[in-house]
Amino acid sequence: MNFSKPTAVSATATLPAKLLTIIFMIFLTLSVLLGNLLALVVFLGSKRFSTPQGYLKASLAVADLAVGVFVIPFSVYVELFLLLEESSAGREVNSLLGDYVRLCTVIGTVYAGCTLVSVSTIFLLSMERSLAILRPLHREAVMTRKRTSWLIGISWVVGFSLAVSPLVFGEGIVLHYNPCSRMCNFACVPGTLPQNDWKILLLFPAFDFTLLGGTVAINILSFSAIRQHSKQRKVLANTHMSRVSSSDIKAAKTIATVTFAFTASFSPVAVFVVGNVLGHQWCDFSFFAFWILTSSSCWNVIIYSVREQRFRQRARQLVGISRAAASMNR
Repeated sequence: MNFSKPTAVSATATLPAKLLTIIFMIFLTLSVLLGNLLALVVFLGSKRFSTPQGYLKASLAVADLAVGVFVIPFSVYVELFLLLEESSAGREVNSLLGDYVRLCTVIGTVYAGCTLVSVSTIFLLSMERSLAILRPLHREAVMTRKRTSWLIGISWVVGFSLAVSPLVFGEGIVLHYNPCSRMCNFACVPGTLPQNDWKILLLFPAFDFTLLGGTVAINILSFSAIRQHSKQRKVLANTHMSRVSSSDIKAAKTIATVTFAFTASFSPVAVFVVGNVLGHQWCDFSFFAFWILTSSSCWNVIIYSVREQRFRQRARQLVGISRAAASMNR
């Protein structure tokens, strides 16, 4: 979420650079849509994945899919429209930005909410994996499907409640299309920064890093247990640790990889937000920061494909079925 003041589109941006940016956005849209649709079909269309972990991964895929359906295509539309208007009519780009304020309120809220939901879901995934490693005998009793569904619902409600909080409680905060980041971001009304608004501006990075910090701590505990189990497998043959399966260990490593990837992708945005509150603009950096975070919407599927054999097998089956159906229709 960007909190910078509205600024003009860089005059040094050349036509080839703008076209490359739009091509990148279109490619990312297709990657996010196809990847997360495949993940949803795998997790929701197979009894093998009908588990609390599968439900959580499906929720994460829905949040990523929403970014591919609403957020990125809107940026593509605005960039194409502004490019055509600028080249054909010679109008100033800044004069067109006001046309998107109302719709930007929706798109920006979706982007912020889905980011917060992703962080919450990764935290819940780490908790579920930690139970599988540390308390395998109690996992099914604690993380039931019904309880997991409730937790997923709560994460969505809390995420989107936090997403709208700057607009509700911030006197000088608005959502606008930022020509630096090429996204709908939070911003302070030019010339105003109420005394308490800076606290609201830091709400998102504080929430995200609190959960991500807890997630990292949980993963450290899980991997400490895995390491101990690997070293003392014979000694622990008759204890609860002997019941930890290799699939649970692989799943824990997958979630740890997802956690690391999301933390790495969110960190530049957090740095930018703090710098923005301190008065720095960093226009070029804002584009890279926010689009690195946005590109993380397709990283999860790549991580599943690389690390989870069952996911790869099911994905190949679905691709094979779709190809066979397409050939039959011909």
